[in-house]
Amino acid sequence: MASTTNKVLTAHVPLSLAEKVDLIAERLERSRGWIMKQALTAWLDQEEERERLTREALLDVDEGNVIDHQAIQAWADSLSSDKPLPAPRYRGCVSQI
Repeated sequence: MASTTNKVLTAHVPLSLAEKVDLIAERLERSRGWIMKQALTAWLDQEEERERLTREALLDVDEGNVIDHQAIQAWADSLSSDKPLPAPRYRGCVSQI
């Protein structure tokens, strides 16, 4: 049988947050610990993805894969006009604004 190693973490949270956790645990028929583990796992996944995207963006900057601020500003200003400019591009891709 495989053994698992666990560590108990303690956090002081506002009463309103603890009550929300309890309500969700009751609704899902799960323990408070299970809810907390799910929430912490989701948050850690989100933070890891944010870190990955940040590193990817910094690499783009280092490689010069950027769009000039003035081009972005001109495009944004044109959106409320009768003749909006096309979205600025680099390397054949539409920028992800």
